[in-house]
Amino acid sequence: MQVNMRWLEEQAELTLMRLLPRIETALADMHDRDLFLARLREHFTDAFTMFYTLYSGHYDFFYHLEATILEVASAFQARSIDLKALDVQRQENPDWFQSEQMLGAVCYVARFAGDLEGIRKRIPYFRELGLTYLHLMPLFLSPETHNDGGYAVSSFRDVNPTLGTMKQLEALARELRQHGISLVLDFVFNHTSDEHDWAQRAIAGEHQYQDYYRMFDDRTIPDSYETSLREIFPEQAPGSFTYRSEINKWVWTTFHNYQWDLNYENPEVFRAMLGEILFLANRGAEVLRLDAVPFIWKKLGTNSENLPQAHVIIRGFNALVRIAAPALLFKSEAIVHPRDVRSYIDPKECQISYNPILMVSIWEALATRSVDFLRHTMNKQFPLPPGCAWVNYLRSHDDIGWGFADEDAAEVGIQGEDHRYFLNLFYLGRFPGSFATGLPFNFNPRTQDMRINGTTASLAGLEKAYKLDDDDYRDTAIRRITMIHSIILSVGGIPLIYLGDEIGTINDYSYRADSGIADDSRWVHRPIADPEKYEQRLDSTTVEGRIFTALKHLIDLRQATRTFANGETVFIQTGNPHVLGYTRHNSMLFLANFAESAQYVNVATLQNEWSLIRSAHDLVTDQVMSLEDSIRLEPYQFMWLAP
Repeated sequence: MQVNMRWLEEQAELTLMRLLPRIETALADMHDRDLFLARLREHFTDAFTMFYTLYSGHYDFFYHLEATILEVASAFQARSIDLKALDVQRQENPDWFQSEQMLGAVCYVARFAGDLEGIRKRIPYFRELGLTYLHLMPLFLSPETHNDGGYAVSSFRDVNPTLGTMKQLEALARELRQHGISLVLDFVFNHTSDEHDWAQRAIAGEHQYQDYYRMFDDRTIPDSYETSLREIFPEQAPGSFTYRSEINKWVWTTFHNYQWDLNYENPEVFRAMLGEILFLANRGAEVLRLDAVPFIWKKLGTNSENLPQAHVIIRGFNALVRIAAPALLFKSEAIVHPRDVRSYIDPKECQISYNPILMVSIWEALATRSVDFLRHTMNKQFPLPPGCAWVNYLRSHDDIGWGFADEDAAEVGIQGEDHRYFLNLFYLGRFPGSFATGLPFNFNPRTQDMRINGTTASLAGLEKAYKLDDDDYRDTAIRRITMIHSIILSVGGIPLIYLGDEIGTINDYSYRADSGIADDSRWVHRPIADPEKYEQRLDSTTVEGRIFTALKHLIDLRQATRTFANGETVFIQTGNPHVLGYTRHNSMLFLANFAESAQYVNVATLQNEWSLIRSAHDLVTDQVMSLEDSIRLEPYQFMWLAP
């Protein structure tokens, strides 16, 4: 729907004027009432725009709009004193998440520390590492078996009892906050478990809750949709609709048959999910990772991904959160075409986002030993709007899919489909010259398409070094692991480490003995933390100690150097296809050798892109380097050069 923005602004102003008397009456006893009303006036137009765009055709449009504002007011009123103080602090320093101090880590609670109390006991370790951002993977109540690793949520207001309680989570958030660590949680945006109360009430025949989901009496409409939908898990969960005999209906299930897609065309669903967001914000979450955002709006005749209405919904949530809990940020998770990944990143949408484009490009460069594609695609895809930041990572809990843009690849002479086939073979260890030990995921025998699983250390050669019992191979793998971490720590944005990678954890094949997860090879890179290996992290004679010490050195350098605060990153030509180069704030130069052999970079070439002087200080080695002729980089060496 195309609407004149000037007209919309006028209608928003008029609507707020009409609503304010009733809102002010409801807020009569509210502490900080003036602060709430000031934020309401600032963000109401954006909230109204969302409601009008999506829900103006509903007869009860104004009821839902007013009820939403009152619910936001209630959440604001219920917010604790310390969280309200954090709101003010974040508003005064809106770029806080772009600081050089930022360092993120992610883990499954059960596999890293057993439960929430175990996480609390690891706070000294988090401080030692330098964390300011801790992402705890899905920890909410979910079915015992059909849970998709926690992404089939039965209740956002209850923690999985094997991990703890919501009171413990709230206390943990408070203690982390006291130590300067922001709690990050997953918010499954697109669907709920079929064991969620809403789904159970729908199964019981309550039409109000059947309207929370997309249900159909026969296959006519689902068949029409499926002509243009892609299957997300064609081997594990074919199709996008599931028949439920209890209600004699077909339910939209994009991912698994026990994950029911929510119906955001229903304003009640928007309000209900906003309530869950604000509940978690008031428990102390500072970042919510919005899971599967591309899928939240459906339209017949399209692939029902990345539709404009999905952006409208996120902007609506964002505007309303700015009123009640402005300390909360949204992080988008969209493993789609690079242009679509970037489309969700905006101060009024998701302020931060995973950077799958950088992740995939780093692994591509490691396999090819060439940085041409990495440099080319980053120059196109890395810049972001002001007030936003990438979350840069090497791997996540999920698989690695080669989601680069074919058009970007073609511009450097790469045929996308063929290159994906090569990369899959390489990271399965089946291509000559491969150092990797990975596993296939979602293999399609017809197309030969697949994705790759494995820990950073196993994909970077450490597991193979152990199998070969080769010290030189091991040393090379350690240099490789350190070098790729140096990029996510220096390139600009929030670096994110999957806990275990900082001590070189390799693949864990024990998942195959568990019938509940044996068919999901992603568990190979979700190992249970080994306390003995963590105890070796300061022993420089061990692999764990060498990797941890090297990464800790880089983290300390990052947090002591203002240049690492978010700002402009420019990827430059180094004149050597094996050496990546980029500048930060046009003041520091970063070089990284992606080859197993020593490489040279001509200083004259660099002068075209960076204002060189006669010498530079390499922060990594703490040495002053002459810049007269050429720079030599040893295999997988990297440099952080300051004037």
